[in-house]
Amino acid sequence: MRFIPFTLRGAAVLAVSAALGLASAAVQAERVIRIVVPFGPGATQDTVARTFSQELGQALGATVVVENRAGAGGSVGTAQVARSAPDGNTLVLAAASHHLSGHLYSKLPYDPVKDFVGVAYLGRTGYVVGVPASLGVDSLQAWIAQAKARPGAFNYASAGNGSASHLATALLAAKAGLDLQHIPLKSTGDATTELLAGRVQVVTGASIAMLAFKEDARVTLLAYSGQSRSRFLPDLPTVAEAGVPGYAFDSWLGLLAPAGTPPAEIDKLNKAVNQVLANPVVQERLARVGVEAATESAQGFQALLKDDWTLSGEVVQAAGGRID
Repeated sequence: MRFIPFTLRGAAVLAVSAALGLASAAVQAERVIRIVVPFGPGATQDTVARTFSQELGQALGATVVVENRAGAGGSVGTAQVARSAPDGNTLVLAAASHHLSGHLYSKLPYDPVKDFVGVAYLGRTGYVVGVPASLGVDSLQAWIAQAKARPGAFNYASAGNGSASHLATALLAAKAGLDLQHIPLKSTGDATTELLAGRVQVVTGASIAMLAFKEDARVTLLAYSGQSRSRFLPDLPTVAEAGVPGYAFDSWLGLLAPAGTPPAEIDKLNKAVNQVLANPVVQERLARVGVEAATESAQGFQALLKDDWTLSGEVVQAAGGRID
């Protein structure tokens, strides 16, 4: 039997140990990107984030983790991202509620404009007005007539104060001259649970959530919130078509990073997201949850955000929804 001299064996052990050490360091050095969803499971942002997170990780050679941080109408999770290091590793999947909250509340633990920078635009989604089938109405006008006959008796649930589902219904109430009571919850899923149980008389929920009830006998879908009909629910009239002229409400979806994130990192993330959104498989996933996917450059998305900030202020003012 041949024995390897000790010195050679020692060298071999050291070589193997060094190789294992380098491999371990490579694993430890793998980039982890967190996409914070400031609402609970079932919310618009949560569903959207999970449709492309795996592909985004592959495009960036990183692990992408979707993390729910619900509370206070989305401000808890959003504030966490605002305080994170501006290195591109912590993002928030934001929507219309991001700017709406800034106009709705006089005090927030962050500035929706100054504390964030746009990374990537994902597309738009609309909202659907749903009511309990037990009300026995088959049109928005019939439901409005019931609500007007019982001022203050109808409740509506939302994903929380400042959420898009809150402002969408508040705007409807303002435009239609209704007295509705708001029940703020933690997520769209919680709101639709109340709707199914008949404990609230209306939910204006994101298409993502409401499409699931298209064939549900417990819910009647009455109208779509956008300026034009949804290609996902072509037979459903818009709110304006259904008798509330001048009403229109939809939401952008996108990734934001903490202010101060280097432009080179923003561009890298933007290109990776746009690459993922070009994938027909990802587009189909988004379509199934009611999102019309689209892309923008980082600069184009930032311009869109600037315009939306102004528009959000107008919506909050029209809805009369400011909370001091």
